Amino acid sequence: MTASPSENLRVAVVGAGMMGADHVARITSTISGAEVVAVVDPDTARATAAAATAPGAITAVDFEEALGTTEIDAVIVATPGFLHEAVLLPALDRGLAILCEKPLTTDEAASLRVLEAEQRLGRPHIQVGFMRRFDRGYQDLRALVASGEHGALLALHCAHRNATTPPSYSEEMLILDSVIHEIDVVPFVVGEPIVAVEVKKPRRNSLAPEGLPEPQIVILETVSGTMAIVEINVNVQFGYQVTTDAVFESGVASIGRESGIDVTTGGRTGRAVPPTFKERFGAAYDTQVQRWVDAARRGTIDGPSAWDGYLASVVATAGVAAQKTGRRVEVEYALAKPAFYDLPGAVAPALERA
Repeated sequence: MTASPSENLRVAVVGAGMMGADHVARITSTISGAEVVAVVDPDTARATAAAATAPGAITAVDFEEALGTTEIDAVIVATPGFLHEAVLLPALDRGLAILCEKPLTTDEAASLRVLEAEQRLGRPHIQVGFMRRFDRGYQDLRALVASGEHGALLALHCAHRNATTPPSYSEEMLILDSVIHEIDVVPFVVGEPIVAVEVKKPRRNSLAPEGLPEPQIVILETVSGTMAIVEINVNVQFGYQVTTDAVFESGVASIGRESGIDVTTGGRTGRAVPPTFKERFGAAYDTQVQRWVDAARRGTIDGPSAWDGYLASVVATAGVAAQKTGRRVEVEYALAKPAFYDLPGAVAPALERA
């Protein structure tokens, strides 16, 4: 189902937490060619608060209620990852355009079921919300790697830092909800898949919630032997920071250091750090959603596909195993890429158009 070129894409946002509410506000205030017609969340107060930023949108406690109440062309899935499959399958059954926040699912088996359901349709319908592919820094780094200007890429040093985590945040979520971004963007930058994962656990941060052993060091190894050393550090207190240093044979490139004013006063020099992901990747989210809307109105996708989501889920599954065992775990993909995901409607690389 796609909207007429003269009509707005009618979008249901499923999940009204921080990410879902942000998407509701974004579509209403920033995105053209779409409108939020439904906000779905079992927490009615949260759904009502999010819907208040989208005039005319209805609220519903579940996706089926929304489908039975108003006309919907597309859905943004912003629930916790373990609930994604329950929204994705009925959305595919109805041929809706889908933007699914990361991860596609939280395990490989569920991702395979989603792939199977999508391939019953004539073309890909799911775009996965790996928004870092839309960030200019990652795009520039990818182009630099491909150019070979500084020789081969040898390693990536990645830092993924959050100020705090909620009480519900578990050790597995370090991989499934946080490092999942690096699991997607490393192959995007390097140009080859991840073949092994290892997890190291340094001294625990005493500021982390009880029972959460972090920070952790996640080592992602690609086909050529390039390694991404990822520091996942989610109770660092000072704000939100995501950086990458790329080590080449004859140079080093860095992205993610915050731009802005440096202030020197009182014997110190300082620079502001974004408090949340919204400030750090706001422009990338805007670009991602606008391009998804534009593509959905054409009957295509324009970004990471469900296949990319599946690949990430396989690596994440291996990452959780490595986390539990302390061993290097080789990644085993269950199938080769189906030709379905090379159709004209499937646009995997999220590169800015000239």
